[in-house]
Amino acid sequence: MVGEPQTGPAADHRKGPRRRGEALHRAIFEATLAELEDVGYARLTMESVVRRAGTSKSSVHRRWNSVAELVMEALTHRYAGTHEPPPDTGDLREDLLAVLRRASVRLAGPLGEAARGLLGESLRDLAPTEFTLTRIIDVPSMDMVAVLHRAEERGQARPGASEPMMAKVGQIMLRHHFLVHGAPVPDDVIVWIVDEVVLPLVRS
Repeated sequence: MVGEPQTGPAADHRKGPRRRGEALHRAIFEATLAELEDVGYARLTMESVVRRAGTSKSSVHRRWNSVAELVMEALTHRYAGTHEPPPDTGDLREDLLAVLRRASVRLAGPLGEAARGLLGESLRDLAPTEFTLTRIIDVPSMDMVAVLHRAEERGQARPGASEPMMAKVGQIMLRHHFLVHGAPVPDDVIVWIVDEVVLPLVRS
Protein backbone atom coordinates (compact mmCIF):
# COMPACT_ATOMS: atom_id res chain seq x y z
CA MET A 1 0.00 0.00 0.00
CA VAL A 2 1.11 3.56 -0.64
CA GLY A 3 2.62 5.21 2.44
CA GLU A 4 3.57 1.98 4.23
CA PRO A 5 7.20 1.70 5.38
CA GLN A 6 9.51 -0.32 3.18
CA THR A 7 9.92 -3.82 4.60
CA GLY A 8 11.42 -5.77 1.68
CA PRO A 9 14.93 -5.61 0.27
CA ALA A 10 16.21 -2.12 -0.31
CA ALA A 11 16.14 -0.79 -3.82
CA ASP A 12 19.52 -0.76 -5.54
CA HIS A 13 20.48 2.91 -5.33
CA ARG A 14 22.99 2.41 -8.15
CA LYS A 15 20.17 1.90 -10.67
CA GLY A 16 18.47 5.23 -9.94
CA PRO A 17 19.55 8.78 -10.72
CA ARG A 18 22.57 9.80 -8.68
CA ARG A 19 21.67 12.44 -6.11
CA ARG A 20 24.17 14.88 -4.69
CA GLY A 21 24.30 17.82 -2.33
CA GLU A 22 21.00 19.30 -1.20
CA ALA A 23 18.86 16.73 -3.05
CA LEU A 24 20.65 13.86 -1.32
CA HIS A 25 20.51 15.53 2.09
CA ARG A 26 16.81 16.25 1.68
CA ALA A 27 16.08 12.60 0.82
CA ILE A 28 18.05 11.42 3.87
CA PHE A 29 16.35 13.92 6.19
CA GLU A 30 12.86 12.99 4.97
CA ALA A 31 13.70 9.29 5.37
CA THR A 32 14.95 9.96 8.91
CA LEU A 33 11.76 11.77 9.93
CA ALA A 34 9.57 9.11 8.31
CA GLU A 35 11.42 6.37 10.20
CA LEU A 36 11.08 8.41 13.37
CA GLU A 37 7.30 8.49 13.00
CA ASP A 38 7.01 4.83 11.99
CA VAL A 39 9.31 3.07 14.47
CA GLY A 40 10.29 5.69 17.08
CA TYR A 41 13.65 7.04 18.16
CA ALA A 42 14.72 3.94 20.10
CA ARG A 43 14.37 1.66 17.05
CA LEU A 44 15.65 4.09 14.43
CA THR A 45 18.97 3.02 12.90
CA MET A 46 21.30 4.42 10.30
CA GLU A 47 20.67 1.28 8.21
CA SER A 48 16.89 1.80 8.20
CA VAL A 49 17.41 5.37 7.00
CA VAL A 50 19.74 4.14 4.24
CA ARG A 51 17.08 1.67 3.05
CA ARG A 52 14.22 4.16 3.09
CA ALA A 53 16.25 6.90 1.40
CA GLY A 54 17.47 4.46 -1.27
CA THR A 55 21.05 5.58 -0.92
CA SER A 56 24.38 4.04 0.03
CA LYS A 57 25.66 3.43 3.54
CA SER A 58 28.66 5.63 2.87
CA SER A 59 26.41 8.58 1.97
CA VAL A 60 25.02 8.52 5.51
CA HIS A 61 27.90 7.27 7.63
CA ARG A 62 30.50 9.66 6.28
CA ARG A 63 28.32 12.67 7.11
CA TRP A 64 26.80 11.71 10.48
CA ASN A 65 28.51 9.81 13.28
CA SER A 66 25.35 8.84 15.18
CA VAL A 67 21.58 8.62 15.03
CA ALA A 68 21.38 11.61 17.38
CA GLU A 69 23.40 13.80 15.01
CA LEU A 70 21.29 12.73 12.03
CA VAL A 71 18.00 13.30 13.84
CA MET A 72 19.07 16.73 15.09
CA GLU A 73 20.03 17.88 11.61
CA ALA A 74 16.84 16.44 10.11
CA LEU A 75 14.76 18.30 12.69
CA THR A 76 16.62 21.53 12.00
CA HIS A 77 16.03 21.03 8.26
CA ARG A 78 12.29 20.44 8.82
CA TYR A 79 11.51 23.08 11.44
CA ALA A 80 14.06 25.88 11.13
CA GLY A 81 12.43 28.97 9.64
CA THR A 82 8.88 27.61 10.07
CA HIS A 83 8.16 29.22 13.42
CA GLU A 84 5.17 31.57 13.53
CA PRO A 85 5.34 34.78 15.59
CA PRO A 86 4.10 34.48 19.19
CA PRO A 87 0.33 35.02 19.49
CA ASP A 88 -0.81 38.54 20.37
CA THR A 89 -4.58 38.61 20.96
CA GLY A 90 -4.39 41.31 23.64
CA ASP A 91 -5.58 38.80 26.26
CA LEU A 92 -2.95 37.07 28.38
CA ARG A 93 -4.95 33.87 28.97
CA GLU A 94 -5.71 33.38 25.28
CA ASP A 95 -2.06 33.97 24.36
CA LEU A 96 -0.86 31.45 26.94
CA LEU A 97 -3.34 28.84 25.71
CA ALA A 98 -2.28 29.43 22.11
CA VAL A 99 1.41 28.94 22.93
CA LEU A 100 0.84 25.66 24.77
CA ARG A 101 -1.60 24.36 22.17
CA ARG A 102 0.96 24.99 19.44
CA ALA A 103 3.56 23.18 21.53
CA SER A 104 1.19 20.24 21.98
CA VAL A 105 0.69 19.94 18.21
CA ARG A 106 4.46 19.94 17.64
CA LEU A 107 4.98 17.24 20.28
CA ALA A 108 2.39 15.02 18.57
CA GLY A 109 4.61 14.73 15.47
CA PRO A 110 8.17 13.55 14.78
CA LEU A 111 9.49 16.39 16.94
CA GLY A 112 7.91 14.86 20.03
CA GLU A 113 9.26 11.39 19.32
CA ALA A 114 12.70 12.88 18.81
CA ALA A 115 12.36 14.87 22.03
CA ARG A 116 12.05 11.66 24.02
CA GLY A 117 15.25 10.25 22.57
CA LEU A 118 17.23 13.49 22.54
CA LEU A 119 16.34 14.28 26.14
CA GLY A 120 17.71 10.87 27.05
CA GLU A 121 20.87 11.62 25.08
CA SER A 122 21.24 14.97 26.86
CA LEU A 123 21.34 13.22 30.23
CA ARG A 124 24.56 11.53 29.12
CA ASP A 125 26.08 14.42 27.19
CA LEU A 126 24.29 17.75 26.86
CA ALA A 127 26.66 19.41 24.40
CA PRO A 128 25.64 17.60 21.17
CA THR A 129 21.91 18.11 21.77
CA GLU A 130 21.84 21.53 23.43
CA PHE A 131 21.42 23.45 20.18
CA THR A 132 18.45 21.42 18.98
CA LEU A 133 16.80 21.29 22.39
CA THR A 134 17.01 25.08 22.64
CA ARG A 135 16.30 26.14 19.06
CA ILE A 136 13.68 23.55 18.13
CA ILE A 137 12.13 21.86 21.16
CA ASP A 138 12.17 24.88 23.50
CA VAL A 139 10.68 27.35 21.00
CA PRO A 140 7.42 27.56 23.04
CA SER A 141 9.41 28.75 26.07
CA MET A 142 10.81 31.61 23.99
CA ASP A 143 7.26 32.42 22.85
CA MET A 144 6.17 32.49 26.49
CA VAL A 145 8.85 35.08 27.25
CA ALA A 146 7.51 37.31 24.47
CA VAL A 147 3.86 36.83 25.52
CA LEU A 148 4.60 37.58 29.18
CA HIS A 149 6.77 40.57 28.34
CA ARG A 150 3.89 42.13 26.40
CA ALA A 151 1.54 41.29 29.28
CA GLU A 152 3.87 43.13 31.66
CA GLU A 153 3.72 46.19 29.43
CA ARG A 154 -0.10 46.02 29.38
CA GLY A 155 -0.29 45.60 33.15
CA GLN A 156 -1.74 42.08 32.83
CA ALA A 157 1.30 40.43 34.41
CA ARG A 158 3.49 41.43 37.32
CA PRO A 159 6.99 42.79 36.77
CA GLY A 160 9.47 39.96 36.28
CA ALA A 161 6.83 37.54 34.96
CA SER A 162 8.74 37.20 31.68
CA GLU A 163 11.96 36.10 33.40
CA PRO A 164 13.02 33.01 31.39
CA MET A 165 12.92 30.49 34.22
CA MET A 166 9.40 31.55 35.16
CA ALA A 167 8.29 31.57 31.54
CA LYS A 168 9.32 27.92 31.19
CA VAL A 169 6.97 26.63 33.89
CA GLY A 170 4.00 25.96 31.61
CA GLN A 171 6.14 24.37 28.92
CA ILE A 172 7.90 22.15 31.47
CA MET A 173 4.55 20.89 32.79
CA LEU A 174 3.28 20.26 29.26
CA ARG A 175 6.45 18.37 28.36
CA HIS A 176 6.29 16.31 31.55
CA HIS A 177 2.72 15.24 30.75
CA PHE A 178 3.81 14.34 27.22
CA LEU A 179 6.82 12.32 28.37
CA VAL A 180 4.73 10.38 30.91
CA HIS A 181 1.46 9.93 29.00
CA GLY A 182 2.39 10.49 25.35
CA ALA A 183 0.62 12.54 22.70
CA PRO A 184 -1.72 14.19 22.21
CA VAL A 185 -1.83 16.20 25.42
CA PRO A 186 -5.56 16.65 26.21
CA ASP A 187 -6.82 20.20 25.90
CA ASP A 188 -8.27 20.14 29.40
CA VAL A 189 -4.75 19.51 30.71
CA ILE A 190 -3.49 22.58 28.81
CA VAL A 191 -6.34 24.69 30.19
CA TRP A 192 -5.59 23.47 33.72
CA ILE A 193 -1.89 24.33 33.38
CA VAL A 194 -2.75 27.86 32.27
CA ASP A 195 -5.60 28.54 34.73
CA GLU A 196 -4.24 26.83 37.82
CA VAL A 197 -0.49 27.28 37.50
CA VAL A 198 0.72 29.87 35.00
CA LEU A 199 -1.84 32.65 35.49
CA PRO A 200 -1.71 32.62 39.33
CA LEU A 201 2.09 32.69 39.06
CA VAL A 202 2.42 35.64 36.70
CA ARG A 203 -0.58 37.89 37.30
CA SER A 204 -0.27 41.20 39.10
